[in-house]
Amino acid sequence: MSRGGGRGHTRVKTSRGRTPQSNRWLERQLNDPYVKKAKAEGYRSRAAYKIIELDEKFGFLKGSKRVLDLGLAPGGWTQVVRRRLPNAAVVGIDLLPVDPIDGAIILQMDFMDDAAPERLIEELGGAPDLIVSDMAANTVGHPQTDALRTMGLVEAALEFAIQVLEPGGAFVSKVFAGGADSQLVAEMKRNFTTVKHAKPPSSRKGSVEWFVVAQGFKGRSEPEPE
Repeated sequence: MSRGGGRGHTRVKTSRGRTPQSNRWLERQLNDPYVKKAKAEGYRSRAAYKIIELDEKFGFLKGSKRVLDLGLAPGGWTQVVRRRLPNAAVVGIDLLPVDPIDGAIILQMDFMDDAAPERLIEELGGAPDLIVSDMAANTVGHPQTDALRTMGLVEAALEFAIQVLEPGGAFVSKVFAGGADSQLVAEMKRNFTTVKHAKPPSSRKGSVEWFVVAQGFKGRSEPEPE
């Protein structure tokens, strides 16, 4: 590696074992202030700052007692929740293995598994008042397909949230550029007092990700008597 530019920019030399794309990724990581900050502050990924910045803007963590983290790997969001809410019950789920996080229960399973919703609530010990989701589908390299697959996960997470959240609770989820589609936003507005889109400063400018923050869950309406 070499340094250039006079401002401490680390440049990665071409390696026979790396593709140009890998070189660009490595160079970006080495020069990313959030990567450096995460390492210094003990977070597993720069993604920790996304939830920190979203919470600074919307304040959804305050007062939460039971929190679910959907798609938690490698664990940065759960680390933030545990640091800010040391007395809250926290359960996370991901397909990938995740190293233990003190005070959190981690399930390695597919959120789309029929058994997942019941297992999450069972491990949490009751209804959540906050559900956060950084879930994204594995990419296939076709932007429209990737977006549709991820939005399918968002829809499933929202449906789950509407079924299990405590009244007054919040739902925070990654979406793609342009935010959630109009039908999804309409569903959120029917069920939450406020629905906002945001792109935190730590979300890379070139990234297509945005986040939706729905607060003030109105509660499940009782079915009409027959």
